[in-house]
Amino acid sequence: VIAVPVKAGASVTEANNFNEGTTIASIADMNDMIFEGFVDESEVAKLQSGMSMEIIMGALDDNQFTGKLEYISPKGVTQEGTIQFEIRAALMLPKPDGTPKEDASPFVRAGYSANAKIVLDKKEDVLSIDESLLQFDKDGKTYVEIETGDQTFERKDVDLGLSDGVVAEVLSGLDGTEKIKLPISKSEEKES
Repeated sequence: VIAVPVKAGASVTEANNFNEGTTIASIADMNDMIFEGFVDESEVAKLQSGMSMEIIMGALDDNQFTGKLEYISPKGVTQEGTIQFEIRAALMLPKPDGTPKEDASPFVRAGYSANAKIVLDKKEDVLSIDESLLQFDKDGKTYVEIETGDQTFERKDVDLGLSDGVVAEVLSGLDGTEKIKLPISKSEEKES
């Protein structure tokens, strides 16, 4: 029982054709939880049912749980000026295994706020670069400046693969042994 919205002695109405009745209790199987969230329209086309999700609940000290995407709304709703699509995922809770209480998985309550990550693509053991080191010319080509001597640098074009917005995969242009110059931002150029 997760909620009892009526008090002892309150009047209760039976459900019928003219009245939905009075809810006397809400019950739920706390081992069968659903994550509900929203995805921006720019990302929803990349999703499909059955994808795995990493769900993090802040109330549980950032414990991570696994979920399986089950539903993607066919219609978006406007929220704060952007179109968002509702998603739902089955939360895979660990089974109680008889471990001592202090080592057991935390109890997940209904209504916790959570964030989810969906891995769309993944690569391991690849050369990567911090995106803050990248520079772009007026044609949109990506490059870095590598040290060729004492405080002398040379432009080196790089081709990038997957990126998470912080680190990008390097497909070609670098071998991982170069010393890369930290680019000067436009605001730093104006100040100096």
